[in-house]
Amino acid sequence: MIPSVNDPGSRTIGLLAYLYGPGKHEEHIDPHLVASFDGMSPDPGRDPKATLKDLQQLLDQPVEALPEHARPAEHVWHTSVRATAGDRILSDEEWGEIARRVVAATGIDPGDGEPGCRWAAVRHADDHIHIVATLVCEDGSRPYDFRSGKRAQAECRLIEKELGLHQVAPGDGTASQRPTSAERHKAKRQGRERTAREELRETVRRAVAGTQGEEEFFDRLAAAGLLVQKRVAPSGDLLGYKVALPDDRNKEGEPVFYPGARLAPDLSLPRIRERWTAAVAPGQDAEGVTDDAPVRAVPGPASARRTATTAAWQAVLVFDDGDDGVISAYIAAAGEVLDALAKTSAAHTRKQLGEAAFAFERASRSHVRAARGHDRALRQAARDLVHGGPALGRGEDGATTAMLIDMAFFLVTAAAAWHGKKEHAQQAAAALQAAEHLRAAYQAAAGHPMAVLHQRGRLLPPALQRRHAAVLREAMPRLAEQVLAEAGWPALASTLADAEAAGHDPAQLLVQASGRRELETASSVSDVLVWRLRRLAGLPADASTMPLRSSSPAGKPSRSHTESPAGTRQDDRGRARGF
Repeated sequence: MIPSVNDPGSRTIGLLAYLYGPGKHEEHIDPHLVASFDGMSPDPGRDPKATLKDLQQLLDQPVEALPEHARPAEHVWHTSVRATAGDRILSDEEWGEIARRVVAATGIDPGDGEPGCRWAAVRHADDHIHIVATLVCEDGSRPYDFRSGKRAQAECRLIEKELGLHQVAPGDGTASQRPTSAERHKAKRQGRERTAREELRETVRRAVAGTQGEEEFFDRLAAAGLLVQKRVAPSGDLLGYKVALPDDRNKEGEPVFYPGARLAPDLSLPRIRERWTAAVAPGQDAEGVTDDAPVRAVPGPASARRTATTAAWQAVLVFDDGDDGVISAYIAAAGEVLDALAKTSAAHTRKQLGEAAFAFERASRSHVRAARGHDRALRQAARDLVHGGPALGRGEDGATTAMLIDMAFFLVTAAAAWHGKKEHAQQAAAALQAAEHLRAAYQAAAGHPMAVLHQRGRLLPPALQRRHAAVLREAMPRLAEQVLAEAGWPALASTLADAEAAGHDPAQLLVQASGRRELETASSVSDVLVWRLRRLAGLPADASTMPLRSSSPAGKPSRSHTESPAGTRQDDRGRARGF
């Protein structure tokens, strides 16, 4: 249940006319009173003899009783209280009691003999009410309504529990603006799943993912089909921007534009510029390239996914003992990676990845200021994903997508745990919601590559299967029997055989992949180990074209378990939150 306290107004009759009218898009149905300060106020919605003027004059009486110079210029208090989607439809009696509790909690009409304001609660839809009050008490004093929004929120949390409604996580003022009732009704009429504001927010977030300058950002907005208007100072400096959907028009037929800050606090131009400023190291140009550095090749989809997997893993390690500002930056950059991954994903994973990015958007903002610059690798990974282009659903592209989703799941759940420790309830809930969408996307992406690995593992000679089982028991004595009983064990056995054939010591790889973070919470430890080992050993994520390994090659030197194929030292501390 979500209360929304609006800024004070000056015309009681104007607000009543709106509440009792048809609405901007004919969305108001059967407007009527459900409660009022005295329980006997005239109701223009149900009493044919009552008028809006009657109700306005009754509410304004304490204001009009003051000398004109003492009357507040903005004396109209207004809040809406909305049930959460999925809640049952409340009765008029229940909404009336909710209204009485909200005005008492906010100080508008505290009760218990204290002076209160006159108010009325109007219902014109199943899922919400509006409360209008005049900000002068019966004795001529002003109400104590300081922080009335926070107090309304706290009271609604109690009401939710008592009425068995969906319990909304406490807010902290960092959420993006919620769509209005009129915007939702308009979206429904237009056949949209989301409102124009939500569509624009998602499109702008995807456009900014991995960008390194204004020109690239605005080019992406235009390529996405948005209408863009820039706000330019007389000096020629760019001050801001606003965007619109081409087919979202007002009644005059003009596009409905939204400034970036109204889409989300971190989508204002100054906040976006923070990412670009921090992304450029000293001695680099706007693209992050030094004068004498070779031009960086654009990676393909599979290569971009491998790079992003490594960057995500390194980010996960920061959550152990990193600075809060650095962690906040990594979480924000993780949102860019999810946006880029959703933008370039294949059809069978696109919906769930899009939902994961959409949900994680809320988790990417808190009152902890991001220390930008530390997130450069993740932001570059998001950029590589976008420039690498769309990935196919099969082959190496599809398999590395599964590998990246597996690691993104770890990163998102680490973010949820951090937010939980900081008591960021809404952000933690959003991260967990994103994790569930990633879980579903993983199942879709991993089905084929894991089936190939599973079949290869089943075809390994029994002696080789037993040898790798013994290696597993030696390297992971606590979890070995659990892994051996999992459906994914053959895929892991195949990966161990491939790693050994490539010159690695399977036991050392297993220790490196599992030794520094617990795996007990993984629902499939074998799946987690498969992707970690294939990444560490530099093995193809798609094994369908690899020869079947029946034994290890004789005399081939083993690669050190502390180095990746590229010779970069690896640090594989990480908490597993597997699938």
